[in-house]
Amino acid sequence: MTDEHYMQHALKEAQRAFDEDEVPVGAVIVMNERIIARGYNQVEKLTDSTAHAEIITLTAAFNFLGSKYLPEATLYVTVQPCLMCSGALYWSKIGRIVYGAEDEKNGYKKVAGTTSPFHPKTLIAEGILKDECAQLMKDFFKARR
Repeated sequence: MTDEHYMQHALKEAQRAFDEDEVPVGAVIVMNERIIARGYNQVEKLTDSTAHAEIITLTAAFNFLGSKYLPEATLYVTVQPCLMCSGALYWSKIGRIVYGAEDEKNGYKKVAGTTSPFHPKTLIAEGILKDECAQLMKDFFKARR
């Protein structure tokens, strides 16, 4: 399976968020070519500012595996993680992070700059289906203006 294939699954989760009037960010975690966890932003639904797609997906993966570390897993997320999510990803020791669209306003790069906030062994891939991921965000915020 390709990064694009799994990012399509993350986009489906982002669409769920969009349909529920949540900021449309979706994520899946993959191990051994199998999706073991999925999630989408639920900040409004849960009245919880930490209910980001990455956090929900990490929690689901930890519960599924019965482990607090994910060194063999890959997170696919439609938008660059924020600093909060980056911290959670750091502590998970996730093996790889793949994201679609940049988040110039709230993404980790705004605060961290060129310094990676992730575990030193974590690999990063960016820009996978970035146009599709960015368009969903643009459509969401355009509808609210």
